[in-house]
Amino acid sequence: MVLKRTMIFIAAVILTPCGSGAADKKQSKATDSQPGWNDAQMQQPATESIDLNAYNAIREEGLQHSHVMDYAGGLTDGIGPRLTGSPNMAKANAWTRDQLTKMGCVNAHLEDWGEFGMGWQQLNTWVRMTEPDTAVFVAQATPWSPATHGPVTAQAISAVIEDEKDIAKYKGKLSGKIVLLGAMRAVPVPDKPFFERYSDKDLRELETLPVNGRDLDMEARIERYVKRSKLTSLVIPFLAEEKVAGVIVPSRDSSNGGGTGIIFDDNSAALGRTPYHKDMAVPFPVVVTQIESYGRVFRLLENHVPVSLEMNVETKFTGDHEHGFDTVAEIPGTDPQLKDEVVMVGGHLDSWIAGTGATDNGAGSVVAMEVMRILNALAIKPRRTIRIALWSGEEQGLFGSKGYAAQHFGSFPLSTTPEQMELPEFLRKPAGPLALKPEQKLISTYFNVDNGTGKIRGIYTQGNAAVDHIFEQWMAPLKDLGVTTITNRNTGGTDHLSFDAVGIPGFQFIQDPMDYETRTHHSNMDTHERLQAADLKQIAVVEAIFVYNAALRDRMIPRKPLPHPERLEEQNKPLPDIYPTAIK
Repeated sequence: MVLKRTMIFIAAVILTPCGSGAADKKQSKATDSQPGWNDAQMQQPATESIDLNAYNAIREEGLQHSHVMDYAGGLTDGIGPRLTGSPNMAKANAWTRDQLTKMGCVNAHLEDWGEFGMGWQQLNTWVRMTEPDTAVFVAQATPWSPATHGPVTAQAISAVIEDEKDIAKYKGKLSGKIVLLGAMRAVPVPDKPFFERYSDKDLRELETLPVNGRDLDMEARIERYVKRSKLTSLVIPFLAEEKVAGVIVPSRDSSNGGGTGIIFDDNSAALGRTPYHKDMAVPFPVVVTQIESYGRVFRLLENHVPVSLEMNVETKFTGDHEHGFDTVAEIPGTDPQLKDEVVMVGGHLDSWIAGTGATDNGAGSVVAMEVMRILNALAIKPRRTIRIALWSGEEQGLFGSKGYAAQHFGSFPLSTTPEQMELPEFLRKPAGPLALKPEQKLISTYFNVDNGTGKIRGIYTQGNAAVDHIFEQWMAPLKDLGVTTITNRNTGGTDHLSFDAVGIPGFQFIQDPMDYETRTHHSNMDTHERLQAADLKQIAVVEAIFVYNAALRDRMIPRKPLPHPERLEEQNKPLPDIYPTAIK
């Protein structure tokens, strides 16, 4: 996926597995081979058995009798935003479980992936300027902000803290004030469309595989993230000591200058790395406002004009130790030899709070539900079991899918050195090899949708070139739906990475960009109106066909070599003694 946010994208890189050689195999006989190297996986048919009658039936049901927008309405309008750990997230878990049961799935249930943190919901937030003029802001509380306990009126003050030494400049000056935290950012003139689809040229470019070696840009991102986190950990207690009345942060920008006139309310707005943990809770109200409102006040203060603001943040905490849950259900396999093997489909059910989580990732969730409905409506009898999983905690670090993978498939330990323990889990280095569980060998593949509402144009293989020929044959009858492109590139930022990291083929589809990265992703525009019904029908049909093919074929989907994340640092070290005349 295109960069969704710094935190999740970095998590994607940390989770992306590295290859291993044949020498890593430890086996006593062929049937005990490590996943990725066993004979059954390597012996793939040259020609896929394509059931065009099934293609026709799936297309008919999914395009002519679709219920994907019914699910979309129930989820986005009926339930609304679904912050992990919140009452709405619990409603979404229960609603999806019950809907999956109604459509004919079996064993629909919720799986606990562990403790998350504080439950929270926003009830009401407003901000307005009262002097020197009146103005209403577009603003919301940042996730896990405490309440103001009624309207608060105070003088505004600007605090631009870009380094630890800047803190001293504001000591003793912020008590009782509403603090505009941060400098006014640039507001570029949008010179490209906010809404776009891939051109043929774009898709041809995606088919190429850049070979760039180390991602220096990602290293710089990690460095900036760590620096920002350390500074924030100093700023929060300072503002608390100053007894500020509240804090306002400016909404970030997005791709192509799309962050104008709207707000993005996510990790970039919330103060602190884990504000959902009780011991890391932010002790004062924080709101995010659109950049135009922020800019006006910032400029007035810069020109020594007194500004009075009024804010009311009404929020509610619903528990300090809420657990996270995934919704899981199945269509059971029927082949005596293959029914214990599983093909999985899913997306993340949680969202941020500014909108109703329609494109991120209500779209992927309701499409996965529609896939299961289509297959149930057609009374498909798959050879392998088909399992849907709708994750929570994706927005905070792929928690739901990572927890599920650890409980069912395997995991690797993380470094516990003092230096590493200061970092968030997704930045810590692996400290040992994968410890796999028996169920890992039974998962053929996982298909994920989390790129918004745009129709499917192809698929990312995550470097699994062995599937290229398979997917080419599956896609040939789908060209009239615009499905043409296979790329061996990796794509990050979402739940297929949790499968890829434990040696299971996990795939994300290529989707038309639409206005996802420019306008809807994590913004107050992420609502039902942004969903494109025709595109969602197409996505459901294509994904249903991929799931059907994987569940019916003779072999499981071929795997990459088993990842060895603990060896990555050693593998990337420069070779010693390369220069014969070098002096040591």
